[in-house]
Amino acid sequence: MTVLETKDLGINFGGLQALDDVYLKIEEKEIIGLIGPNGAGKTTVFNLLTGVYTPSKGAIRFEGKSIIGKKPYQINRLGIARTFQNIRLFKNMTVLDNIKAAMSQNMKYSALTAILRLPAYWREERDATGSAMRLLEIFDMGETAEQLAANLPYGQQRKLEILRALASGPKLLLLDEPAAGMNPTETRELMETIHRIRELFGVSILLIEHDMSLVMGVCERIYVLDYGTLIASGAPEEIRGNEQVIRAYLGG
Repeated sequence: MTVLETKDLGINFGGLQALDDVYLKIEEKEIIGLIGPNGAGKTTVFNLLTGVYTPSKGAIRFEGKSIIGKKPYQINRLGIARTFQNIRLFKNMTVLDNIKAAMSQNMKYSALTAILRLPAYWREERDATGSAMRLLEIFDMGETAEQLAANLPYGQQRKLEILRALASGPKLLLLDEPAAGMNPTETRELMETIHRIRELFGVSILLIEHDMSLVMGVCERIYVLDYGTLIASGAPEEIRGNEQVIRAYLGG
């Protein structure tokens, strides 16, 4: 099943064509890479897919339905979640509360119920705590639950941001440079985390990344952008040997 598809996607900023005729297709449970030089338009694609920007032309269809014109929170509720290049955790909250914050949109109690601390409030809070703890334990972070997010090592902060996005229950997870700033050991652990997310939760993943060892190691297909235009797409071995991609990005 096709989870997400874009056709002829483009956007202008003050007369500057930032993206033009971008075509993407992501199937159920696929792990897809989006690569290219700095300024190629990769994060702009993410901002279009999540409703931060509205395209100047083209189509974005999620599970067969257009999502153009929807607000970011509406797109998140439909099933698209993302992380950012710069970590955006609630650093003065615990690890557990960071995960629970992502689950809040699924809680049904009213503001009055929360203020009065009625039974429905405690029941949903208890369920959310249990679900958050299970998620942390699956990814070997259960022992960090009561730590402040700010006190985690860098690699675990990155992992927590991914788990927080996963906690919202997405069908498509967008990872924006998840390995940025990581050492080789942390990058290997990240690769394992990405595979486990797909295997355990059946989530499709689209990732932007400059670490080619990670991209080639986890992605089944790769799209390559250069100056806002798609210049290649294919399996990792095809991209590695593509002369246009080598000249534009990978180098000799």
